[in-house]
Amino acid sequence: MFESFLTYRSGRWFWWASALSLLSIGLYAWHDLPDPPNGGTWLGYTLGTIGAVLIVWLIWLGRRKRDYGSNAGTVQGWTSAHVYLGTALIIIATLHTGFQFGWNLHTLAYTLMMIVILSGFFGIWAYARYPSMMTENTGGKSRPELYTEVAELDRQLQRLAEKGGPEVATAVASALERTVVGGSWLAQLRGEDLSEVQLPGKGRVSNAGMNAIVDFVIEHLGASRDGAQGEALRELSTLLGNRARLLARVRRDVQLVGLLRAWLFVHVPVAFACLAALTAHIVSVFIYW
Repeated sequence: MFESFLTYRSGRWFWWASALSLLSIGLYAWHDLPDPPNGGTWLGYTLGTIGAVLIVWLIWLGRRKRDYGSNAGTVQGWTSAHVYLGTALIIIATLHTGFQFGWNLHTLAYTLMMIVILSGFFGIWAYARYPSMMTENTGGKSRPELYTEVAELDRQLQRLAEKGGPEVATAVASALERTVVGGSWLAQLRGEDLSEVQLPGKGRVSNAGMNAIVDFVIEHLGASRDGAQGEALRELSTLLGNRARLLARVRRDVQLVGLLRAWLFVHVPVAFACLAALTAHIVSVFIYW
């Protein structure tokens, strides 16, 4: 039976993280704090040490995922601990600061830590939501299978276009050639269709959703007086619509995969920036305090 990393071993790491958070809150409430509170007391140093160790250990998850021969627990268990102990770090680190913030290195380290944690929350949400959306969008088919269907449609379109006349054949060939799936990283995340088509008398125009080429074929259908040609144009417009819907599914798949991975471009670099700021924070504390 599948077990989510969130419920790993009956939520073992949830309970450990909850206990650590409650202990930190209890000690903070019990401790005789200076005025104003700060991280320079024995409790502040204790919470700071725990927080620093947690940050280093949490960053190590990326290394553990690639250590396939490791016996140091399962990746699922490490991920569960990563999520819950990372969440507990919000409480531990905040109490360590004594709620004293300013425009300084110490607050920078705290801010970077919070960005990493919040981006991690988005990652949890994305991995819980997007895979099912991807499966629903593709009907359980892989992207190569969808591309195979597109290629088969293209062959049918090329054969039919020849029956629609020279102008139609040239325009359809242009539409197929200038189809764009993906594009820039931003275009992928937006799910944009940057396809174009070269049309007689209009030049190169946008063909998003295959709309321009479908309209062009329908115009020729309305002007056609040849029964066989009209039937070919009618079938051609139907297949172009099918191709547009199929490509929309491919673009949506590209978009969802991009969104599923995009948060890592924030989470990982900022995690290392946080580690650097944390190191500077610790060094500055021991030198100047």
